[in-house]
Amino acid sequence: MFLDKIEGSPSLEMVNLVLKKQAAGEKVVSLAIGEPSFNTPPEIVDVACASMRAGDVHYTSSFGIPEVREAISRKVSAKNGMRAGAQNAIFLTTKLAVYASMMALVKGPCEVLLPDPGYFYNEPVVLAGGTPRHYRLGEGFSLDPDLVRKAATKKTRVLVVNTPANPTGRVFTRGELKELYDLCAERKISIVSDEAYEDLVYGKRHFSVGSLEKEPDLVVTLFSLSKSYAMTGWRAGYAVASERTVSLISRFLENTYTSYPPFIQRASAYALENGDRFITDFARELRSRKEQAEEWLAKIPGMEPYEAEGAFYLFPSYGRKASSVDVAKRILLQEAVAVLPGIAFGQHGEGRLRISFSGPPSTIEEGMAKLAHFFSHAD
Repeated sequence: MFLDKIEGSPSLEMVNLVLKKQAAGEKVVSLAIGEPSFNTPPEIVDVACASMRAGDVHYTSSFGIPEVREAISRKVSAKNGMRAGAQNAIFLTTKLAVYASMMALVKGPCEVLLPDPGYFYNEPVVLAGGTPRHYRLGEGFSLDPDLVRKAATKKTRVLVVNTPANPTGRVFTRGELKELYDLCAERKISIVSDEAYEDLVYGKRHFSVGSLEKEPDLVVTLFSLSKSYAMTGWRAGYAVASERTVSLISRFLENTYTSYPPFIQRASAYALENGDRFITDFARELRSRKEQAEEWLAKIPGMEPYEAEGAFYLFPSYGRKASSVDVAKRILLQEAVAVLPGIAFGQHGEGRLRISFSGPPSTIEEGMAKLAHFFSHAD
């Protein structure tokens, strides 16, 4: 079984400690969770409610309803510059889309290149029967195609890229992604591009590597409504790929999840067609929270000043020899503040902490003040 090959995350102990403290009635200030504190806009909720009341509560195609697939096609054409029709779109939550993409692309024993530091992609690769390998990010956590080239082998069949990136908050440039695409095209390496944070960018422009193709072929692009429209609990997302890959992902869904609720799909179609104003408002507020967290970070002794370009994370080093798990645990126990240890995101995340600024300003203020107190008094 592949499940017995899955290791627990280094962040799991932190989660358990938080739950234990909360169960004991203790307050914990969370700077760990990757979820915007906003509620889903009422207009989107109303569409879902109206759909349910109209009896739209039955099975749908595993590809998604035509309405949402067409909305996806229009959106990626207008916003991402991708030449994709409805036949290239499939509706599913983005986290499952990572796994489904691996199931579609990993054929026999092969290697999948993953960013380090990076999100938790190892497990879907292992579950799909592949072998995870890692490429180191460049200076300032940039995308360095030379480091990718060094990491790739004859067994490499798939590469994952994430921009804007979790946990680093970096946004890769068009030039970096073009060089990466050319390298992968030359070596026939499929690209899975995770763009869940595409709308949360500060001072830079998001670029979709899939826009370099005349039609979807090498690239599978994963998108999410969770961050852009504060729809984390809806489990709404989508993938854009070649018809062949979309068909394989659909086959995976047919044999697992079957299909997604139609009322969620209709609400998602509405968001994609009408939601730019929500994105603008959310991004403006998150920029303010980012600046608030960065101002605090600049005051904390020993911590590296860090500016996020996208998403809602800071990923600073803390200038001590202690492991990031130990530091995060001590912060939780001494200050009742939860942050994630950098090692959870790969060996090149060691010596860092992931700090989320997605919560309310009051939470950021309290949490960062407590971090300042910890580092001012720590040995």
